[in-house]
Amino acid sequence: MSHTEQYDAVILGSGAPGKLIAWSLASQGKKAAVVERRYVGGSCPNIACLPSKNEIHSAKVANLLYRRGEFGIEAEGVRINMAVVRERKRKMVDHLIALHLRKYKESGAELIMGNGRFVGPGTIEVTLNAGGTRTLKGQTVVINTGSRARIDETPGISDAQPLTHIEALELAEVPDHLIVLGGGYVGLELAQAFRRFGSRVTVIERSSALIHREDPDVTESMEQLFRDEGIEVKTDTVVEQVAGKSGASVRLRTTRGNVEGTHLLVAGGRTPNTDGIGLEKTGVEVDQRGHVKVNERLQTGVKDIWAVGDCAGSPYFTHIGEDDARVVLAGLSGGNRTTAGRQVPFCLFTDPELARVGLNEREANERGIRYRLAKTPMSGVLRAITISETRGFLKALIEDRGDRVLGFTALGPGAGELLPVMQLTMQSQLPCTAISELILTHPTMAERFGNLFNSLSTARAD
Repeated sequence: MSHTEQYDAVILGSGAPGKLIAWSLASQGKKAAVVERRYVGGSCPNIACLPSKNEIHSAKVANLLYRRGEFGIEAEGVRINMAVVRERKRKMVDHLIALHLRKYKESGAELIMGNGRFVGPGTIEVTLNAGGTRTLKGQTVVINTGSRARIDETPGISDAQPLTHIEALELAEVPDHLIVLGGGYVGLELAQAFRRFGSRVTVIERSSALIHREDPDVTESMEQLFRDEGIEVKTDTVVEQVAGKSGASVRLRTTRGNVEGTHLLVAGGRTPNTDGIGLEKTGVEVDQRGHVKVNERLQTGVKDIWAVGDCAGSPYFTHIGEDDARVVLAGLSGGNRTTAGRQVPFCLFTDPELARVGLNEREANERGIRYRLAKTPMSGVLRAITISETRGFLKALIEDRGDRVLGFTALGPGAGELLPVMQLTMQSQLPCTAISELILTHPTMAERFGNLFNSLSTARAD
């Protein structure tokens, strides 16, 4: 073993929570190091959140061009150059990496590029990408190794060398026929994007509906959107066997017949990156899914070892990882912030977007929570009418015998941008009338909040 170097904090993985913890501690004068095997800043700026939204926006531009006649625009046909789409995305990633490297330099945190593995409870041995090894001992150690796309054990699927989101975002040509396995966030976003780039697209989902944890009005609207855009949707469909190679020809035998295409994208969930990092040398435990076991303060069962983000079983969102960083930093400074009861907002970046915070109707009914329902169509939002984007609706669940907002769902253009207003209302336990009585700028999407709560049903929903 190489000479052991002492640090106040060592973070394994440079994703959102880990880098924020390191930068904060280093800015306070602590000696902090981040060990990262490949992606500076983690998956979000390199291969996931931001790159996907970059290419999704290119697809939206393409779709607007297809619709140009609606807006009085006359032009010749549209041709997609995926190499240019990819290059735009790569330039953005390069810019983001440069920003991260500057932040490391400014904060004083050390970034060590290599593969880290525990060799003891607070000790990590790093096989450096540039060659050689280093051994780091942290007074505090934070596990921040993230997650990866899960490929199940369907016969033939691994041999088919399917795309994950990583490879899909590196394609330089438009697939002729893309088969997407999974009707969740990643699958739906990329299915719509590639359809708009010109691919024939088939989405296969084993559950009875796309994004099946959402309410029926949401799932039905999403499926109708996809069918209107020419995407084939197969729900209640289980893949039994895969043959061929993605990128050439693939054939799927399913419970509802055979499906043939040129490319296969697997988007059926994620697996925490906790294997192969030497946790057995630390006494840190994992659950049945492989997530590090932590308490509400994100502490493991081993003193001075914490875990954050995807690998700790937190909801798989970058913004939740960032809140995990706040929880750990509070814990390290003697505070009492926890993960208990925190809001978990999310946005699905299809076009239109789906955004939600708090309870939906399905969850409220499962928990036996009575509520009143406020709902209004996007066709009544004047701003939506001006841009010819009237698909969707806004809805909120209001407590049965009061005016507190229990949950909010938006399906429509810019839906994610509406969440903070509702989050603040819910977090502050303000009545819904606090929004409906505001003077809201005209014409904006948020203007519809007044109409939403004026539509509040007097009937109680069970």
